[in-house]
Amino acid sequence: MKKISPARLAAYRILLEVEEGRAHADTMLRANFVSQLSAPDRHLATALVLGVLRWQLRLDHEFRKFLTKPNAKLDRAVLLSLRIGALQIVQMERIPARAAIDESVELTQKAGHHFAARMVNAVLRKLAAAGVSFSCDAASDAQTLALAYAHPEWMVTRWIARYGLEASKKICAHGQQQPELHLRISEAAVEAELTAAGVQFAPGHLLTAARVFVAGDTTATLHDDRARVQDEGSQLIAELTAASAPSAEKILDTCAAPGGKTLVLAERFPAAQIVACEISEARCAELRTRLVPIGSRVDVRCADAALPFAEKDFDLILVDAPCSGTGTLGRNPEIRHRLKPEEFARQAERQRAILSAAFAALRPGGRLVYSTCSLEPEENEAVVASVLASTTNARQISCAAVLDALAQQGRITPEAQVSLRTALTPEGALQLLPGTHPSDGFFAALIEKAI
Repeated sequence: MKKISPARLAAYRILLEVEEGRAHADTMLRANFVSQLSAPDRHLATALVLGVLRWQLRLDHEFRKFLTKPNAKLDRAVLLSLRIGALQIVQMERIPARAAIDESVELTQKAGHHFAARMVNAVLRKLAAAGVSFSCDAASDAQTLALAYAHPEWMVTRWIARYGLEASKKICAHGQQQPELHLRISEAAVEAELTAAGVQFAPGHLLTAARVFVAGDTTATLHDDRARVQDEGSQLIAELTAASAPSAEKILDTCAAPGGKTLVLAERFPAAQIVACEISEARCAELRTRLVPIGSRVDVRCADAALPFAEKDFDLILVDAPCSGTGTLGRNPEIRHRLKPEEFARQAERQRAILSAAFAALRPGGRLVYSTCSLEPEENEAVVASVLASTTNARQISCAAVLDALAQQGRITPEAQVSLRTALTPEGALQLLPGTHPSDGFFAALIEKAI
């Protein structure tokens, strides 16, 4: 048996764990066996994993044309070998087709499928000879758009009905690209240090405090959180929350891990008492470790945010609710394969419970921001509407005035002052759409408790 490259072995291992539902790709890509690879192998393994997850539906459609029985059920190991090989043939021009085919055959044999290895060889050879390329230009309805961009048809159908065909094309296209690396840099001195070390940045698209990584090595500062990776949409939600109640003295972040938004709130409220909650013991421990640099100002609690809070006197609350994550498919491509339409109702039930519990902890006159990284109305407007309907002293406030305040403070870019106006819903909530706006997809609604 020929030797298989470490990158392809690592990619195969990760994809098998994901396919069998035992792990998430982002977690596996940070595992020790990946970090121990050489830089070129690590980059190739990452490209293979994310590429297969992004293009899986299209890859399967293309190579199945060359199976004797196109609808045949294939063993997972064989299926993954075909996907890894097909991705390299169709999408990675720098990798010779022969190398891609040979190593996919070796992966199949290593998994114990010696007879299937001949089929993998034949199918991938035919795919390479066919000269298949992934053109998306002709997509004009849900079916062709879903296949062209390798998204589930049910998901695309929903987006077209909600946002229209052109916006849905942009959402799908964004989901097939490696997202830009957005950074939050703690101090001007840190940025100067990075610049002196050869790191190159571009200005943020939405926020004046954000930076877009262009080139260089940020390893040291990323390690100690002086420069942290955080999508601009995520940063904007935290900035929007802070600007909603600028004199807040007691703040609650109900679903705080991994802590990026908590850190922004701590920046904006250096004298406030902040409580950060997380239901998972492990994520609580990670959150505490991450918040060590800002001292004891943040009280990290391991608690279920859907249950009542003892305190009822918070001035400002952020409810960044757990959700389907359909606004983050570029960053988390496997979501499209795990998610089922019926899950929105289950998510919404818990989201309503979390929002209701948080609102009860708000003092009269206090404000709350409810946010998700979802594009789905069941998790966004419908959750807010349901809680408002069942709560006599709650009212939704348009985010427009808060965006104006952020503009006056110089916290959002001049371009964002214009583009974010187009992101407001009729109720005044903010809905960022990937591709239309330069970030992941986020929703935010502002709610005030009557005095």
